[in-house]
Amino acid sequence: MVFERKILGRIFGPTQKADGEWRLKTNKELENAIRYENIVRHIKSKRLSWLGHIERISNERVPKIIYKWKPHATRPKGRSRLRWEDDVRNDLGSMGVENWKQKVQERKRWKEIIEQAKTHKEL
Repeated sequence: MVFERKILGRIFGPTQKADGEWRLKTNKELENAIRYENIVRHIKSKRLSWLGHIERISNERVPKIIYKWKPHATRPKGRSRLRWEDDVRNDLGSMGVENWKQKVQERKRWKEIIEQAKTHKEL
């Protein structure tokens, strides 16, 4: 987020005050300029969109086969690494979305959830 603010500050540049002095834009001004969107929420919403696509496609398609594939090997000792699906489920949990597998099948409802993710404060 710090890096994103730094880049946005460079993109939008400084603001000139009434007395002719220049100042950097505040975080609030930068948020208004980008309409409260940020790159992290955008990526997470795209991830939710991809999950919906994968869940709706037929089981014979390669992306669905890879998504459903379970390796035969055992996982190493210690805390297991988070998988892509774990991250997506955590995002849905922080948004308070329950029964997501049923909601994925209804495109309009799923699109509403994706739009909520773009502005959700917990993501």
